[in-house]
Amino acid sequence: MTVEAMGRPSPFRGLMMDDVPLTINWVMRRAATIFADRPVVTRTPDGGRHRYTYRALAERAGRLAGGLAALGVGPGDRVATLAMNHYQHLEMYFAVPGMGAVLHTVNPRLHPDDLVHIMREAGDRVVVVDQRLWPVWEKIRERLPALAAVVVEDGTGPVPAGSLGYEAVLARGEPVPLADGVADDRQAAAMCYTSGTTGRPKGVVYSHRSLVLHALAEAAVDSIGLSERDTVLPVVPMFHVMAWGLPYGAALHGAGLVLPGHDLTPVGLLTLLEETRTTLTAGVPTIWLGILAELDAHPGRYDVSRLHTMLVGGAAVPPSVLAGLRDRHGLTVLHAWGMTETTPLGSVAHVPAGVDPRPGPEGDAYRLSQGRPAALVEIRARGAGGLVPWDGSTPGELEVRGPWVAAHYYGGDDDGKFTDDGWFRTGDVVTIDARGYLVIRDRAKDLVKSGGEWISSVALENALMGHPSVAEAAVIAVAHPRWQERPLAVLVGRGSDRPSDLELARFLAPQFPDWWLPDGYRWVDAIPRTATGKFLKTALREQFHDALEDRGRDRRGE
Repeated sequence: MTVEAMGRPSPFRGLMMDDVPLTINWVMRRAATIFADRPVVTRTPDGGRHRYTYRALAERAGRLAGGLAALGVGPGDRVATLAMNHYQHLEMYFAVPGMGAVLHTVNPRLHPDDLVHIMREAGDRVVVVDQRLWPVWEKIRERLPALAAVVVEDGTGPVPAGSLGYEAVLARGEPVPLADGVADDRQAAAMCYTSGTTGRPKGVVYSHRSLVLHALAEAAVDSIGLSERDTVLPVVPMFHVMAWGLPYGAALHGAGLVLPGHDLTPVGLLTLLEETRTTLTAGVPTIWLGILAELDAHPGRYDVSRLHTMLVGGAAVPPSVLAGLRDRHGLTVLHAWGMTETTPLGSVAHVPAGVDPRPGPEGDAYRLSQGRPAALVEIRARGAGGLVPWDGSTPGELEVRGPWVAAHYYGGDDDGKFTDDGWFRTGDVVTIDARGYLVIRDRAKDLVKSGGEWISSVALENALMGHPSVAEAAVIAVAHPRWQERPLAVLVGRGSDRPSDLELARFLAPQFPDWWLPDGYRWVDAIPRTATGKFLKTALREQFHDALEDRGRDRRGE
């Protein structure tokens, strides 16, 4: 019982300023004063470089907030972005939450129907679109007539009709000083939707407080170790779980920022890493596969000696990539795990104390795991009989909670993903060892993870079974030389007709993004089933495990 509960005032009340809100405004103010001259570098669409400082970032973010206010954006309003990694998107990261509105980063790779659903449900008032991504907006703009469109000009042509230029918006209103601004740090600052792998995408809302605590945690030595001495290049897109929080973490801790724009090719990234003397970079395994191939093909061409950490998430890092980057090129891969619902930092895979940190089977087993939970994140795993022991061998579905872990989805459709006592059910089947290290053993929903992006096998199966010649369809993940996993469809025919792969792809194309489409189709007499009648996908994966081994088809368009 507290002193106050006993009817007497607490002698400890007011001894600390614990009611001061933790807001994005604080992050911007710190960056613009303590780290005012630290650089922010962007590769521009023409291949050039835009350079400015955190001081200039804060000034332009204030002008942008004024311009958005002149467009009618007010506290609580949602402002969407369809944009890649550049300084204008970074300005949105600070201007929108800083004025009390909500930044909504939207994945332009989603199907148009999903984009419309997301932006309608979020209630977006304004959308800011890269000029290069304008065709994505063109496909859906008539279905979202209430949204005002702002275009980030790239110099390739005039501002499209029916839109405003980004720089014109900055000049439109009076600058808004991003001082304290937001009084309640639990109010929404940003939101991002899941990939919609088991149904419609679901919205996750991030508070100011959660984003600031997440940024603080990124500086922990046994986390990412982000500091003023770093120059950070986030390859992970800024629409993808807030670029893993790195823009806010870099600003809070004074790290320089390098933003690659639209060029994510291995040559383009390595050139930028070398030129900017980047020390820490982050991306999905597909990116590092391409980097490794380029380094192997041209040893000695690129000087990346300043690069001390290559953060990898979104999918498990292949052992060959970790070993190749380390043993042939002296680069350190740091494996992390997280989800949209965890903002996303959930766990980080450092070698624990007492284990030989040098290359070897024991240390590498920890490096290749999903790691231990970050500070302030709690984990547990639940099997059919309840919570499972931390013995490294008993599997269960991973559940997590923490100050930056979602408690609900936006709109209230929680879909059974949250427990009664406040834990988020991840859907990942894991084991946890005595030291708290996670290893993902399987996926509860048999999802395909291609290049760090989820693809729903169930959605593809349901669509395929809508074809008149398909009686049954099972979609499985099979190994792919570039994307780690790609979907393969295993089909049982209806009648004697067997459509070609091309015909099936054309049938699916209107319903899904191009990179979701299966890379192959296999016809069988029957699909193996479990005792309860469900598809036995483990048997299918074993039968077709190397079906795409020699194929490098690129459906991702990157």
